[in-house]
Amino acid sequence: MRPLSHKRHPHKPHDFWLARGAILIIAGLQFAIVNDLAVGPRWLGPALELALLAPLSVGTAWTQTGARNAATDEQWDRVKRQRREVRRLAIALTALTTFLNFIALARLINAMLTGHAGSGPTLLLDAMNIWLTNVVIFALWYWTLDRGGPAGEFALDAKPDFLFTQQQPMADQTRFADWSPGFIDYLFLAFTNATAFSPADTFPLTVRAKLLMMAESSISLAAIALVASRAVGILS
Repeated sequence: MRPLSHKRHPHKPHDFWLARGAILIIAGLQFAIVNDLAVGPRWLGPALELALLAPLSVGTAWTQTGARNAATDEQWDRVKRQRREVRRLAIALTALTTFLNFIALARLINAMLTGHAGSGPTLLLDAMNIWLTNVVIFALWYWTLDRGGPAGEFALDAKPDFLFTQQQPMADQTRFADWSPGFIDYLFLAFTNATAFSPADTFPLTVRAKLLMMAESSISLAAIALVASRAVGILS
């Protein structure tokens, strides 16, 4: 047995299951949209997401078991390769949810502009549904991509995409010396960006992080400022 030659970053196994649960929430929200905004049958999008979620969950359980039993560099390298494969599948699934949510928003705006949208209450419900789905989707994007994602915990040269408060110089280094962001931290980042349309206490460091935050804010602005405000106008 050879000693481990690399230092692993802190890792939170439960974050994987929080992320998988987020996919279930997204599928449920998309199925619950009131107006006919889906591509194809209403059940098609959620069914595709669940079909990808099943092997993703199995792969997650498999890699976590391998990580618990790994004791050599060779075994850790195998776990790292497996996590990269799981990460590719996770990115594909997140891209699918993003596409479906964007299509739903585009069709809702088109229906509103052409006078074919539903009643004010249903329009408001669908706008809030799309907004909430958007928050969960981008939490997944941030968590999957930052520092190489969960698969990048073994890479010493993984570059951060975000700077959190706990990582800033004024933070209590004795308390947060071994701190690393988890899925809830990225969910909070996505929520604040969708409500304030700007970083709150977490700052983007890379171009892709800035582009992702811009995309999330744009979708959120369209859902709130355009669709939701129109629905409120109809109600009044």
